[in-house]
Amino acid sequence: MNLSSTLGRLRLTGIIEGLSFIILLAVAMPLKYLAGKPEMVTIVGMAHGLLFVLYIALTIIAKFQYRWSWKRMLLLWVASVIPFGTFYADYKLLRHEQEKADEVRTLRETRHVRNEEH
Repeated sequence: MNLSSTLGRLRLTGIIEGLSFIILLAVAMPLKYLAGKPEMVTIVGMAHGLLFVLYIALTIIAKFQYRWSWKRMLLLWVASVIPFGTFYADYKLLRHEQEKADEVRTLRETRHVRNEEH
């Protein structure tokens, strides 16, 4: 995962956002409602909210940078509100985009090196 690219940052944010959502639903919410301890929801909820906003912002940036369709961007948004959805989206949509972007970058670097040799 290349964190110097928008796509790499989107993928990492999606994974962390997905984990925060699962922790919120599976740990923090039961602690609040079953054990009477709402503190965890406050902490995890704030972190998850920030990660969610960052994920949405990165999908918008990526949509224009990589010339994605509106459908692709909306699919990523829907995936972000479904538990485990960001993991599925990363596997089905973003991983392949990363592979294509890496291939393009490698081709450009190869051409650049060849041009410098001549």
